[in-house]
Amino acid sequence: MTTRVLSGITVAVVGVLLLCSGLATTLIFSGGTGAAACAAIASVTPTAPSATRSPAPGGIGPIGDWSTEQVGNAATITAVGMRLGVPPRGWVIAVATAMQESSLINTPGGDRDSVGLFQQRPSQGWGTPEQLRDPQYAATKFYQKLQAVDGWQAMPLTEAAQAVQRSAYPDAYARWEPDATRIVAALTGVTAGLAACGVTVSAQGWTQPVHADVGSGFRTPGRPGHDGVDLIVGKGAPIHAASAGTVTVVRCNAVDVRTGAGWDCDRDGDPALTRGCGWYVDITHPGGVITRYCHMLAHPSVTEGQQVAAGDVIGVSGSSGHSSGPHLHFEVHLGDHTSGTAVDPVAFMASVGAPLNQ
Repeated sequence: MTTRVLSGITVAVVGVLLLCSGLATTLIFSGGTGAAACAAIASVTPTAPSATRSPAPGGIGPIGDWSTEQVGNAATITAVGMRLGVPPRGWVIAVATAMQESSLINTPGGDRDSVGLFQQRPSQGWGTPEQLRDPQYAATKFYQKLQAVDGWQAMPLTEAAQAVQRSAYPDAYARWEPDATRIVAALTGVTAGLAACGVTVSAQGWTQPVHADVGSGFRTPGRPGHDGVDLIVGKGAPIHAASAGTVTVVRCNAVDVRTGAGWDCDRDGDPALTRGCGWYVDITHPGGVITRYCHMLAHPSVTEGQQVAAGDVIGVSGSSGHSSGPHLHFEVHLGDHTSGTAVDPVAFMASVGAPLNQ
């Protein structure tokens, strides 16, 4: 992609952010909900294919494990979303979907008659094969379908993508949310609005890591060694940093109890055969407060030493490690990372204006 195209994307962001400015302002200044930013936006109409309008990927370098070609296609998808006035959350959903469907490679064919970045099928009414090979047309069609889904901005990414794509593997989209978020942020400089709408930050600077009911509680009689609470969400729900701080641990610590060997964290754990948090993250906050987020679906989207803001997506929910089903195990520690400093997250989060179970 040329410098001129990148500059154009940056300028376009200003206009798009007007659609989500209510969310950003509320999160930073008032602590209120960002629901107003989730209002439905008018559907868009696909344009005719035009290779001349597709940003050339040659001027972009790789990002993480994604090549220049793949990042260039992500840039095209993002630019189409900007041009159509789709909020930033939609760019992440679209890029993550293309990651799963085509690995961000504009393939000429696929399963049955699937074509292009999103593996859309002419036989299902997406367009002609020639149209679907044009990344701009394919992305436009994806956004059109996405915006027709009621409440898509408040959905977990995997649910929103599945509502559009109708995949045989609906949980597969979730694993790409961290990478898609990272690439979109790198391409555009936008961070606000990339997560699902509905993140609320309290006046004290705290937010719920997920919106979910509390299941197993803190050190109950039946589980006296349970140092946190289980927040019941399905696979693929974005997990948000509960407050600003520094990421101090990113680790897979799942162990097979039969052998003592490692248990792969990129698959589900087992309540009898596995111990450990699976993929997990610790964040150290001002005042010596530490929060822990366990059982993530895939490698977290943050790295040790990284600074995060309240509400930043740090990974997605899953069932890795000692787990009987998808959920987020959430802990709060006062002083260090050990069990001896753990406190009840329900009471703590209520005290900082971000009560759980609501």
